[in-house]
Amino acid sequence: MHRQYNILRWLSLIAVGFALVVIMLGAWVRLSDAGLGCPDWPACYGHITWPTQAHEIERATANYPERPVEVHKAWKEVIHRYFAGTLGLIVVALAWLNWKLRKHYRDLPLRLSLVLIVVICIQAAFGMWTVTLQLLPWVVTTHLMGGMTTAALLFWHARRVRAAQPRLSVHEPGESGLRDLQPGDAHYRVSHHGTAPQLRPWVLAGLVVLLMQIALGGWVSSNYAALACTDLPTCQQQWWPDTNFAEGFRIARAIGIDYEGGVLDQAARNAIHISHRIGAVLAFVIIAGMAIVLLRNPITRFAGLLVGLLLLVQITLGINNIVLLLPLWNAVAHNGVAALLLLAVINALWRTRKVTNSKPAQV
Repeated sequence: MHRQYNILRWLSLIAVGFALVVIMLGAWVRLSDAGLGCPDWPACYGHITWPTQAHEIERATANYPERPVEVHKAWKEVIHRYFAGTLGLIVVALAWLNWKLRKHYRDLPLRLSLVLIVVICIQAAFGMWTVTLQLLPWVVTTHLMGGMTTAALLFWHARRVRAAQPRLSVHEPGESGLRDLQPGDAHYRVSHHGTAPQLRPWVLAGLVVLLMQIALGGWVSSNYAALACTDLPTCQQQWWPDTNFAEGFRIARAIGIDYEGGVLDQAARNAIHISHRIGAVLAFVIIAGMAIVLLRNPITRFAGLLVGLLLLVQITLGINNIVLLLPLWNAVAHNGVAALLLLAVINALWRTRKVTNSKPAQV
């Protein structure tokens, strides 16, 4: 059972890494205008991979005249789908291992692993709707937030797995079966870092603000508003250009329209872009304040340092998106670092969790 537990630990970490890769692949697909590289789902022009031969491309184009085959876009979308599908299989394997080891290890996150299966299924549905509803903005944004949620839950799952305590076989007279490992027993793991639950409100505030800012970023991307303003700190050489917030943040939109490239006018895109800028300033102030509070406590110092460093990198990448006119590598990195920053805040949340007296802080 110990070998299977080690497999579970390593697979939990691999799942987190896979989730980050899927998030960045999704950003790469979206930002390279390959979101509709395959007009059907789950196949790609009816193929398991994508049409490559001349006759396959000719037939696929005939079947989808509104979306002629562009191989350089199709293969990107297929790779993203295969990585996402592999992540789903990993999550199922995690649930199976949690269930199998539940009698031998205390506090394994079995219920969380089952929740993750549900989340992955919902993500798959939104992946399908992203294609079939032709990049409908609220669907694309929700799909992004689902990916971030998946990564966060997988990270929390990995921490829970690492903190699980084994149960000992009891062979003493009059006793049988398994009992929980107790302090003083061999292999009992106790954290030397402890936790700081008094700082939890700060972390929760930072988490809420960060999630709101990530959602705003997704709305910017799905509505193609990233380049609505190409100067700093002004927008179109004005402190407050023409804006239309009602149209920019209208969620319900017509189904059946191709939203690739965006459908909003300049005023609506200005409103979205400016909102993201204002949100970035507020998020920086609140998350930086959270990081400073964490840095002042020895228990959470490393967690605070990690949040602070990633916050600075993220702000730099955001500025570069505007100054360098949204280069693909920078825009994809901006998405990836947002996910890493989210995991850093989740890590801080773990360091500020409450631990009961009967269960000391565990590694």
